Amino acid sequence: MNESNIDWILAIACFLAGIGIGALGYHLLNANVARNQKVRQRLAEAELELSQVKDALNDHFAKATDLVNNIQRQSHELEQQLSQGADRLVDDLQLKRRLHPRQEGETPEEEDATPPQMPRDYAEGTKGTLSEDYGLEPRRQRATEEETPPPRY
Repeated sequence: MNESNIDWILAIACFLAGIGIGALGYHLLNANVARNQKVRQRLAEAELELSQVKDALNDHFAKATDLVNNIQRQSHELEQQLSQGADRLVDDLQLKRRLHPRQEGETPEEEDATPPQMPRDYAEGTKGTLSEDYGLEPRRQRATEEETPPPRY
């Protein structure tokens, strides 16, 4: 064989090896892209599902709020109807007082005239728990204890 033929064969072999190495590199790099694309698709599906759940939850709470408002309105109407019926049919004054809510100017007879006192963080007088000498023994007892030496073991 001729030397020029060997150069051509070597060039063709290197060219084919370069194509193979390039195809292999493209395949390896493209696999990560496909995997990333699948992850992005799953993420988009999860976000869509989350938004649907949020919308359903908002609708649920809106409906629950409407139902609670309807129940409150109906209970108020029922209370008014019972109050009106009691006014017309009941003769007992004590029962009428219990049925009607209190007016702002009225004061009940059962309650004491003094309002409840707020709790304090100090004691009455000087011997409370926050006193400086609380829990300490008088001086004369301490003096006798200081004179006796502690026991030795």
